[in-house]
Amino acid sequence: MTKMHFAALGLIALGAPALAAPSGTITVYTSQPQDQMAMVVEAFNKDYPDVEVEIFRTGTTELMSKLQAEFTAGSTPADVLLIADAVAMTQLKQDDRLLAHPEAPIEGIPESVIDPDRTFFGTKLITTGIVYNTGMVQAPPQGWDDLRAPDVAGSLIMPSPLYSGAATIHVGTMVQQPEFGWGYYEALADAGAVAGQGNGTVIEAVARGEKSYGIIIEYMAMNAKKDGSPVDFVWPDQGVSSITQPVAILKDSDNVEAARAFVDWQLSRAAQEQSVTQGYFPIIAGVAPPEGYPDPATLNILPLDAAALMADDQANKEQFAELFGG
Repeated sequence: MTKMHFAALGLIALGAPALAAPSGTITVYTSQPQDQMAMVVEAFNKDYPDVEVEIFRTGTTELMSKLQAEFTAGSTPADVLLIADAVAMTQLKQDDRLLAHPEAPIEGIPESVIDPDRTFFGTKLITTGIVYNTGMVQAPPQGWDDLRAPDVAGSLIMPSPLYSGAATIHVGTMVQQPEFGWGYYEALADAGAVAGQGNGTVIEAVARGEKSYGIIIEYMAMNAKKDGSPVDFVWPDQGVSSITQPVAILKDSDNVEAARAFVDWQLSRAAQEQSVTQGYFPIIAGVAPPEGYPDPATLNILPLDAAALMADDQANKEQFAELFGG
């Protein structure tokens, strides 16, 4: 046996990366906040130091519009997508834009958040509920119906599905429920509720006291509370909508090996533990949720017909815009 063979066996025994480690540059299109993505890239680079990650961040709906324009023009610089909307990801799969990754490390990840053809994979559980300003609200709402009261709806702000993927899923989920439907949103609009852009506009308005109530994804409200803002969050007893922030590789990626490494890292325990510190529910078993969060098993997740939502997506956005502008 040669010295080279001994050296190779030594590296394997030490668990060292493969000799042909991923390298080069990848571009990630994402809706996850920029400061969080900076920490994600820093942690990823500890395991993959030869991969440079460039981030483009905006709301999922705007991001999808940009992507479609680039497809029409002939190419996109994106290698990886990490977005809030599994329905949008499903549409990309149907358009044959995603690359299957059958070797992805999915141990411990629920099958329900994995595309059966392994083209995209859920990375987190994110729920939408109600944020309120603790200095302005004496009796916090407990359910969605509490927002119908005129004095509450008149000081309510929500994200728009014209900008936010999470809002697309939330509105689509709510209007599918017989007890809510579009009548729920018509009542809110008639009472003076307004729509901002993404979830960031909601937490800013409530934390500053410009609005008393907001509809928002939980981690933004809980992170603001943790940082000292006068806000608190309610997981409504009538149920919450949920998203899984799927990750996927674009079929025309120029650096598939590095893109696969990024997806694999997103599915790792290290990524799950980091996401908990950023305020997300973990998606794999054995990782505790952030402090102050309920056990995910106790949440009442509202049902969603994803195929119907995909068919109704444009009509939903048009109806929302008719009620709230945009």
